[in-house]
Amino acid sequence: MVNTHSKKAIIVVDVQNDFVDGSLGTARGVDVARGINAWLRKVVGVDGEAVASRPPIVGTLDWHINPKGHFAPEGEEPDYKNTWPVHCVADTHGAQVCAELNPELVDVWFHKGEYTAAYSGFEGHLAGEEQTLQQWLNSHEVENVTIVGIATDFCVRATALDALNAGFHVRVIEQLCSAVTEQGGKSAIQELEDAGAEIIRD
Repeated sequence: MVNTHSKKAIIVVDVQNDFVDGSLGTARGVDVARGINAWLRKVVGVDGEAVASRPPIVGTLDWHINPKGHFAPEGEEPDYKNTWPVHCVADTHGAQVCAELNPELVDVWFHKGEYTAAYSGFEGHLAGEEQTLQQWLNSHEVENVTIVGIATDFCVRATALDALNAGFHVRVIEQLCSAVTEQGGKSAIQELEDAGAEIIRD
């Protein structure tokens, strides 16, 4: 049973085909997706472990329709900082939740980036509605968020920083995040720790 006023929530960031093994696949994407799936199964108690109540689990999805300037122009090489290969186009296979993660383990999904670049889940809105992630968390009296997902050095980083700026206590589980580059991931984790996030390293 979901405890809708647990004061805690889990945010699963962008575990999508294009970020796992598609056009922007990350080195640890498959392993991280499997790890998140196993962890969430324990959280919700589907492996036989009795869970009287649990925190809500929310997921974010890149959901690009026409994200102006986010995709590298045709024939040009992306810089992998501001411009990227085409990825996570709305309603395509690349935008779908990776097969290694059971989407039914997530209670609610937020879309981001339809018409502009959007790295943070806090730029997203409830699928099919206007309610933002922060509004949803506030309505559920959430104070503490645990963040996992892809990519450590971009969307996880941005989501965690926005959560901190919004006043949430933030935990990031490093082993359940996958980076675009190893150094980028390390730098992002250090930045988040310096900003006040609690980093879970084992």
